[in-house]
Amino acid sequence: MMIEVFKTNVQEMDRSRILIQKLLEQFPASKINFDLEDCDKILRVEGKDFCANRIIELLKLNGHYCEVLT
Repeated sequence: MMIEVFKTNVQEMDRSRILIQKLLEQFPASKINFDLEDCDKILRVEGKDFCANRIIELLKLNGHYCEVLT
């Protein structure tokens, strides 16, 4: 099981739901959620088979900033 945490600029709950749906289409076996209360607007992905770079690209293609939180 892998867990990756990303810093994003997603602000709205509605937008986060849309992005989660798009991410689940690519990584259906993953648990994905946003913490928009956190100052880094955290995206957390947990699963066996996902690629951090593909997640970053998907968010960028949808107009959002995303980077692995270190």
